[in-house]
Amino acid sequence: MQIRPILSALSRNKTGAILIALQIALTMTIIVNSVFMIQDRRGQMDRASGIDEANTFIYSYSGFAEDFNEKTQIPEDLNYIRQLPGVVDAVQTNSAPLTGGGWSMGLATEQGADADGVGTAIYFVDSHGLDAFGVNLLAGRNFTPDEVIWRERSETKWPGQGIITKELASDMFDGDWQAALGKTVFIAETHPINIVGIVEKMQAPWNGWNGIERTLLFPSQLLFGSGRVMVRTEPGERDRLMREVEEGLVANYDGRLIRRVQSMEEIRENSYRNHNGMNTILTTLIVCLTVITALGIVGLASFSVNRRKKQIGTRRALGARKIDIMRYFMLENFLITSFGVIVGAGMTIGLNMLLVNALDLPKLDWYYVPAGMVVLWLIGQLAVYGPAKKACQISPALATRSV
Repeated sequence: MQIRPILSALSRNKTGAILIALQIALTMTIIVNSVFMIQDRRGQMDRASGIDEANTFIYSYSGFAEDFNEKTQIPEDLNYIRQLPGVVDAVQTNSAPLTGGGWSMGLATEQGADADGVGTAIYFVDSHGLDAFGVNLLAGRNFTPDEVIWRERSETKWPGQGIITKELASDMFDGDWQAALGKTVFIAETHPINIVGIVEKMQAPWNGWNGIERTLLFPSQLLFGSGRVMVRTEPGERDRLMREVEEGLVANYDGRLIRRVQSMEEIRENSYRNHNGMNTILTTLIVCLTVITALGIVGLASFSVNRRKKQIGTRRALGARKIDIMRYFMLENFLITSFGVIVGAGMTIGLNMLLVNALDLPKLDWYYVPAGMVVLWLIGQLAVYGPAKKACQISPALATRSV
């Protein structure tokens, strides 16, 4: 079938075709960028935190009684928890991955205010920290008990030892993470820290931070009057121990509040709640736009069929087959859709560039645009199939009698 007659027919009804093409272009622009954003968020949500999430829970405490002595009560609490059947280990800490709150500092390989540093999350732990979090030590050693110090809230000094993540080591030493072991780095511009160990992975508390894999552990127990305790259990024991630990701590001493006892699975769900909500909104938008665009194509094709009944009947009377009539409308729609997806490809890239600059989103992967074009072509052909089939069923005799 020649394309020229189709283009000639479209030129006599440009408005409808142009509107549908622009609708297709807009739909493609929004759908492709929405799918990319959904996949990007899903990728973030699927990132491993580096700790044993399935068997870990965390609770917060705060002392209020006059006789609350954190320096003695917290070790007693930890000893009580550690001796419970089913507990692997427990540690007092200032924060944990995905909790949304914590400390961050700059870390540099050289001393002084002019040294180029990288941001890192700070976790305070004792010698039980690695086991309690369930992280994998790749190189070096754990903290020893005599290296652990007590830290007041107003303290400005830092311990002399630190354990860092592989990602932080790689960023600081030009991709050679193994070179970091045993090296001295500097925090707060002047305080030296010897890197005694490197763990494979441990995320920062903030899921949207671009340095989420950069983490530093210090051997410190906290005298802040409040804090968090991380408890790691054997498989299948977490839920039971969440209740038992809370009840046992309250029974042992009622001068401090035990609150927000949460599994790491709950914390992960809360941390990515906004991601899930946005993905739901974008998915709904994609479905609605797809349906609206398909209905628009159906409407235009149906209008075209009704308007050209006599022409269709004449062609049938002259020997055109049903397949020829269907091919005509399918090809006509393909041309309209092609114009729309070509314009949409440019609009898609333009919108992504705007999002990259305005919202710091990643650049669109190249294959999303051709994939979007193919999807819109398929939607267009499926949408026009019904009207095209109806057109090829028109009786030549009935069509020639119509006015």
